[in-house]
Amino acid sequence: MNSNLYKILICFGIIAWNTSCKKSVQVEIKNQNITESSKSDRPNIVLILCDDLGYADVGFNGSEDIKTPELDALAGNGIIFSSAYVAHPFCGPSRAALMTGRYPHQIGSQYNLPRSHNNAGKGISLQETFISKVLQQAGYYTGAIGKWHLGTVNKYHPNNRGFDDFYGFLGGGHNYFPEQFKAAYQEQKNAGNTEIWDYITPLEYNGTEVDENEYITDALSREASKFINNASEKESPFFLYLSYNAPHTPLEAKEEDLKVYAHIKDEKRKTYAAMVHAVDRGVGQLINTLEKTGQLENTLIVFLSDNGGRTDQGGNNFPLRGRKGNTAEGGIRVPMFFHWPKQISKGKTFDYPVSALDFYPTFAGLAEVELPDHKIVDGKDIWSDLIVGENPRKGVPILTLRHRKTSNEVGVRLDHWKAYKPERAPWKLYDIEKDIGEENDISNQHPDILKELIEKSNEWAKTHTVPEWFHNEETEENWYKMKMPKFEETFQLN
Repeated sequence: MNSNLYKILICFGIIAWNTSCKKSVQVEIKNQNITESSKSDRPNIVLILCDDLGYADVGFNGSEDIKTPELDALAGNGIIFSSAYVAHPFCGPSRAALMTGRYPHQIGSQYNLPRSHNNAGKGISLQETFISKVLQQAGYYTGAIGKWHLGTVNKYHPNNRGFDDFYGFLGGGHNYFPEQFKAAYQEQKNAGNTEIWDYITPLEYNGTEVDENEYITDALSREASKFINNASEKESPFFLYLSYNAPHTPLEAKEEDLKVYAHIKDEKRKTYAAMVHAVDRGVGQLINTLEKTGQLENTLIVFLSDNGGRTDQGGNNFPLRGRKGNTAEGGIRVPMFFHWPKQISKGKTFDYPVSALDFYPTFAGLAEVELPDHKIVDGKDIWSDLIVGENPRKGVPILTLRHRKTSNEVGVRLDHWKAYKPERAPWKLYDIEKDIGEENDISNQHPDILKELIEKSNEWAKTHTVPEWFHNEETEENWYKMKMPKFEETFQLN
């Protein structure tokens, strides 16, 4: 962190008035002695990402039927972000934004990568330096555990993108029970099939297949604790990217977890809840390991989802409208918190909008490293604004766009305004602070505001590149047949 900022923050706790929510937001920085940069000065960073977790599927965001005591305890002892956004409503593009700090549309990763045997060795451009590489080169011990989804061939492998250790799977998802997926994989191999579905392929550790025998969520939690133990023996700080595939489909949960939610009648919701329960249990194990190794105090833990929940598969985004795949709030606004005992006081909520794009420069700033000269980032270092309770993106929009079959779906958040362009429908405008459910279109009352937001999103769209890949052949054929992306139609005023 900037030394001048440290001096300011050490002198006093700062209280700011959040005019958007009319309540005080205090983030207190605890006193500490300032010395030359050392391991103790730079935080460990743990980024925990869930897959398709709904906005209302954790206790700290209002869930009543899914219990997440471990996550709630961390959130309650840190800062909850009520307006946290991801860069895309789908898994792959959202994760690309996390690692690169770039809008996926600007680097050709607007679509999920296709299945590994169909993607012709595609992956996120090597011209993009991942945040993991920046931290690794700054002396951090780095690890990625779980779902990758950013390229399967060697040059795009996590070990070649800044991670010292990788345990998990390279594709977009995986089945959860080893006894099931190992048998299915062996059956395919015995049949001579060379194009095996990556959801049933073996997991790997640093490029070598492993014989996993635990429920996948539990296995990833186990490996995360192992990484923390290894990190405790090193002189350097660490960066851990714990990328759960839960509660993404297939909906598969352990019997012991299903019993906890026997009262839920809807079978999908019940299984989904049990899968979230397993994540919560794993996070508890991770915290226990951090405590035992004496590293919890100076570890920044960031928790969020890669996009909104699938309401057709057990997810709940209440009170938001929409679901995974939408640029309505339910597809792009996610549960999130920061926890860092050494630096952040507990029990705070930050209501200003922030983006997952902001992680890249914020992590680099906390690690006291300069970004590479060539590196473009679309996010902002939000730390100093977070501390004083100010809007880190005042006047700076958060933009999202999803290509549909014959049109585009767009969302633009700017301060308390939200402009939304549904598929093949007129633009709408909301005061998103007063109307979180996007129910009251006020575009007729504020046509100048709507025009401004459309113009900002149009200028942003001019920076987009043609997709480097499509998630399947049908989508690629349709792109050219329909002469997408049809931006002229998309950004016309109603």
